[in-house]
Amino acid sequence: MTVRDLLLARADDDRPALRWREAGAVRELAWRQYVAAAARLAVRIEQRLTPDAPPHVGVLLPNGPAFAIHLAAAGLGGHVLVGLNATRRGAALDADVAKADCQLVVASPGLALTALADARDADSGAVSPPDAAPTPDSLFMLIFTSGTSGAPKAVRVTHAKVTGPGTHLVGRLGLTADDVHYVAMPMFHSNAVMAGWAPALTTGATVAVAPFSARGFLPDVRDFGATYANYVGKPLTYVLATPEQPDDADNPLRLVFGNEANDADIAAFATRFGCVVVDSYSSTENAVIVQRRPDMPAGSLGMPLPGVEVRSPETGAPTPDAVFDAAGRLTNAEEAIGELVNTTGAGAFAGYYKDAAAEAERMRGGMYWSGDLAYRDADGWVYFAGRSGDWLRVDGENLATAPIERVLLRHPSIGEAAVYAVPDPKVGDQVACALLLRGPLTPAALEDFLAAQEDLSPKAWPRFVRIVAALPRTATNKVVKRELAAAGVDPDDAAVWVRAERGTSYA
Repeated sequence: MTVRDLLLARADDDRPALRWREAGAVRELAWRQYVAAAARLAVRIEQRLTPDAPPHVGVLLPNGPAFAIHLAAAGLGGHVLVGLNATRRGAALDADVAKADCQLVVASPGLALTALADARDADSGAVSPPDAAPTPDSLFMLIFTSGTSGAPKAVRVTHAKVTGPGTHLVGRLGLTADDVHYVAMPMFHSNAVMAGWAPALTTGATVAVAPFSARGFLPDVRDFGATYANYVGKPLTYVLATPEQPDDADNPLRLVFGNEANDADIAAFATRFGCVVVDSYSSTENAVIVQRRPDMPAGSLGMPLPGVEVRSPETGAPTPDAVFDAAGRLTNAEEAIGELVNTTGAGAFAGYYKDAAAEAERMRGGMYWSGDLAYRDADGWVYFAGRSGDWLRVDGENLATAPIERVLLRHPSIGEAAVYAVPDPKVGDQVACALLLRGPLTPAALEDFLAAQEDLSPKAWPRFVRIVAALPRTATNKVVKRELAAAGVDPDDAAVWVRAERGTSYA
């Protein structure tokens, strides 16, 4: 199936397709009108494109009906939508536009909203979509990676890479045409397109679009009648940080799906808002998937799909099973930690646009290498260990950042933790962490807490602790650790706690 196939199948459907908030009121567009507006927009864009250049159209818009219509227009027409990160500015944004060969950049909703108004006008007449015949392998979008470990790369997103996940999630999650999908994650990113918009396109459900707001989340869910929501990164954490109310569970939401939430937030969100939270591991490239299961051990990512393994980046061989001591400490980190790999090939990864070097780095030996570190226990459960650049060398021992972060997040006053390396004056690294608090915490209380964590290696105790009001992030809420590391640590800063070099106390 193609996106065009699914849209044209809804061309006579009077059920609601889009909901959004405008001037304080909830507005609605039927599927019939949505497809008609997309056809008009696709024709107008086609008229502006020259045939001697790639038909790439950058969209630099916030979540709303205009972006949703642009998505459908690209699905119907012969052009490719380039999702431009609305938080990038200046030279960085210019570089993205140039890398993606954008002929046009849409920075105003006017063109799409005019098409919307015309589609609602009964006297405006029908407009046929462009004469396009995309196949499942045809390019539909270019979506940039988050850029946590370097310059963002433009991922090639084919029609099949949208319709496939849409169909899969409908079956896996039991979504139906009666659901209302709340899409507040950035629509220039894969999570919103593949986990929010695509399943609705598959079933004919309603898509409610809005920019994400922690305080606005529950009012939006209630006003839109949302039964399903998608997320990536830290939105659950942010919503949980809002003041709790006794009627929080009084809402229509029944299911939330996403990735990168921690165990505590998954449980707390489900309880507070009376819904089921399903978390899964995947990436923009969508080539390596690990699924959570009810019987999974605490701290695990879940069970990898067939063909997904942990392999040594140096040798390419599978790593040995993780070995834990009686306290639960990983005793063979250097041997057990490797990279998550799809050994069967590229999976859903269709390559990067005009970036052969980055593509070659991902596809080595006919396998897809994710760049994410992990280790596997004897039962096959996989644990995240950080990005490939997240290794720390402390006193001659390699440490991964993610296990230290999981320990820190056990403290009820720590909302977020980012562990990173700072240079040791003699050799190797020292452990630093930035903490975003949601409750009171003192240096003495942190020392007592860490001392009680039997599975925390003494070498993994942070030497420097920075208490921060915010963490540097990408537009998809991923922490940019290289900015933390570049900023260093100032022992004279009152927001920095320093552990004694040979002790455990912080000052």
